[in-house]
Amino acid sequence: MTQSAAAGRPGERSVVAAIRDAIVRGEFVPNQRLVEADLSGQFAASRATVRAALIELTNEGLVERVQNRGARVRAVSLEEAVEISEVRMMLESLCAAKAAERVSDAEIGELKELGELMHQAVAGGDVVGYSSLNQRLHRRIREISGQRTAAQVLERLRGQSVRHQFRLAMRPGRPQVSLPEHLAIIDAICAHHPDRAAQAARDHLGSVIEALKATDAEVSPLHP
Repeated sequence: MTQSAAAGRPGERSVVAAIRDAIVRGEFVPNQRLVEADLSGQFAASRATVRAALIELTNEGLVERVQNRGARVRAVSLEEAVEISEVRMMLESLCAAKAAERVSDAEIGELKELGELMHQAVAGGDVVGYSSLNQRLHRRIREISGQRTAAQVLERLRGQSVRHQFRLAMRPGRPQVSLPEHLAIIDAICAHHPDRAAQAARDHLGSVIEALKATDAEVSPLHP
């Protein structure tokens, strides 16, 4: 029985990750019902495994359970998205500062390459590609920082506000605003300048917050 339980745990972790990724990517949209039987078939997992995964994702704030209606993707209001970004500002600045202290020569090359790819995406009008590179950059900075606790919290926060993040990324002119902000973060990290990196991250998230506040006219559900 112990062996059976041990064998089940990786499956549960895998289903948690799969559902989380689907929410983050926008495949499961806000308020969409998450039916255990459907998820069981989609992810080739038992109903018990899916149920346990939904409970964990509820604890993370990505899913909510409604009495007599089961589980659904939790919708995050614009006000809450702003609050999430305010928390992100503190944690992202910490990670940027730590990354500036720890970054290696190879990682500097990687960050500069990401910056160049982002520049090319904006110049070519590839908004979706730029959004993907944006996420890669933030994730890579978290990894380089070595701040695992902050990285875990930030990943959960990103999942909760993904709808608003995608909407913001699609806003006309937004990539042209955020590109120099991201390049400033990259430059400070590559220069091993923690204070400047932290400030650049704060400036960027401050810009995100102001841009989010300007999107409150959009209230319909988004299907990326």
